[in-house]
Amino acid sequence: MTSPEAEQGAGAAGETQVTPEEGAVRPEGGAAPRPEERLERAVRAAEQALIEYEIAVETFRIEVENFSRLHHQKLGPVYARLDELDAQIAEARAARTGDPEDLRKADEARARVMPMPGVEELFHGWMDGDGLFPEAAAMLTEQPVRPPQRVRPSDEARKLYRELARKAHPDLAPDDTERARREEFITRVNAAYARGDEPLLRELAEEWAKGPVPAERGPSRSEELYARLEWLAQRKELLTLVAKELEEGAIGSMLRLAPDDPDRLLDEIAEQLLGDVERRERELAELLGQ
Repeated sequence: MTSPEAEQGAGAAGETQVTPEEGAVRPEGGAAPRPEERLERAVRAAEQALIEYEIAVETFRIEVENFSRLHHQKLGPVYARLDELDAQIAEARAARTGDPEDLRKADEARARVMPMPGVEELFHGWMDGDGLFPEAAAMLTEQPVRPPQRVRPSDEARKLYRELARKAHPDLAPDDTERARREEFITRVNAAYARGDEPLLRELAEEWAKGPVPAERGPSRSEELYARLEWLAQRKELLTLVAKELEEGAIGSMLRLAPDDPDRLLDEIAEQLLGDVERRERELAELLGQ
């Protein structure tokens, strides 16, 4: 998955500049296009560039959310086990020394352990108030375990999503009524793509193809076009901040390490965490004199 910032650099999304002469075809009489026409082309070019950038950001956001879900499903129980072992080690050390500082550290370690109420929701069905589910326990003991649910969209689903986002984007609406229709439609498109529902995306593509064709937007006044360009620039700045936050976040940074094979990255992290679990279990056994 190419990050939004990389796609921005390749396509200069949101920063399209159109000179007065760019793309202008002079009529036989030699008269140059009216200023409004040149400005209209600039606005349309900026709109398309922004839409492409917005699609890239939204695609990456869904990839991050999907990877985050998979990350918590697969590794959540291991993180919980590590927290519990850290608390037990600190408590065992405090019980042995009786030192106030060790007692304070033990209290802090215990406070970091996830409370049992509500933990089922946090771990997506891997744990409840009675402890780990069989699937989670099997994973910790390196036994066969049912794989986490995959919700990563296919290449075809990604293609359908991009096509629909370009055709039905609300920013291309000529009026408020059409914008509302497009916003409702794009909401359903985003939901289908987030679930990786390729058949539903195909149905939505057919629905859009059969839907009403909005009238072509007529020429706008210069003041309106300038205002539109300003809004597009502001929107691009906002999307840049969103993309930066996604890329610099913990999950986004991990995903960028292995964009083509995130499952392998999760396996490597799981192996490291299981090694940490083994070391902590040995340390706890030594403290308990076992």
